[in-house]
Amino acid sequence: MRLGLALGYWGRGPHPAHLDLATEAENLGYDSVWTAEAWGSDAFTPLTWIAAHTSRIRLGTAIAQMAARTPTATAMHALTLDHLSGGRMMLGLGLSGPQVVEGWYGRPFPASPLTATREYVDVVRQVLRREGPVTLDGRFHSHPYRGEDGTGIGKPLKSITHPLRADLPVLLGAEGPKNIAQTTRIADGWLPLYWSPTRTDVYRASLTDLPEGFVIAPMVRAAVCDDVAEGLLPVKAMLGFYIGGMGHAARNFHADLMARMGYAQEARRIQELFLAGRRQEAVLAVPDAFADEISLVGPRERIAERLELWRKGPVTDLLLTAPDPHTLRVLAELNS
Repeated sequence: MRLGLALGYWGRGPHPAHLDLATEAENLGYDSVWTAEAWGSDAFTPLTWIAAHTSRIRLGTAIAQMAARTPTATAMHALTLDHLSGGRMMLGLGLSGPQVVEGWYGRPFPASPLTATREYVDVVRQVLRREGPVTLDGRFHSHPYRGEDGTGIGKPLKSITHPLRADLPVLLGAEGPKNIAQTTRIADGWLPLYWSPTRTDVYRASLTDLPEGFVIAPMVRAAVCDDVAEGLLPVKAMLGFYIGGMGHAARNFHADLMARMGYAQEARRIQELFLAGRRQEAVLAVPDAFADEISLVGPRERIAERLELWRKGPVTDLLLTAPDPHTLRVLAELNS
């Protein structure tokens, strides 16, 4: 099981420790480092900055949002950074939800998310393979564009730049059962948002007949600390925000996932509190048990014991959102 460092997205500004954490992770033998985006900083620019200060560690987006760019623009970002980094790029993509897609990107959320995702990946793959001009008679991503408001003179084009790797890895962030199942068919890996090593049955039906080499890389909060309850507070804060605020009351994919993992009543309560403006109460309403089973928090001995649970399942990579170099070092030692 490989280790990766997940830096997430920026808050008010660039995190002063992110570059140091990335270089420390490389020095410790971590396999990968990942950046993200929401509605602020983008995922590719920080990754390029990290690429310029490292030499070996692989570079991934977890995740780059599909609504932010056309699939050809995303493929351009990926192939450019792959060249600049010497073939270290991994492209992690996600669709996000209606509130972000329509509220921030000003685009309609696709009526068929599975079809939209499949078409998006198809176009990205065509650009990277560079076997011919990109063509797709798609419902959401037509190349050339064939909409009634177009000129009708669009020309199929092939990338001027030769991609460094036609098989640049494409991974998807997926939460629904059908979306996860499709991911195993069209992508090189899956980026789960929440993974519990004690509830792998939640995903079993979606993960049948996995292709050889398929990557399963969940993001996991890790913190070496004496007080488990205190160490879980950042996990609960993240869950409170995602479950309560990252989606509409009637359509929140994160809340739906928490419900499928056995916490339906708790997920509804978190949403109610968050949407009522009682955000701190929403965070405190997150069950410690749920926060704990999807993270690695506590003294070294406790983390070592719990790490064995992750090794027994199908996870290939742990993407750690670790807050300090000490935690990175401890996990590297325990996983060696």
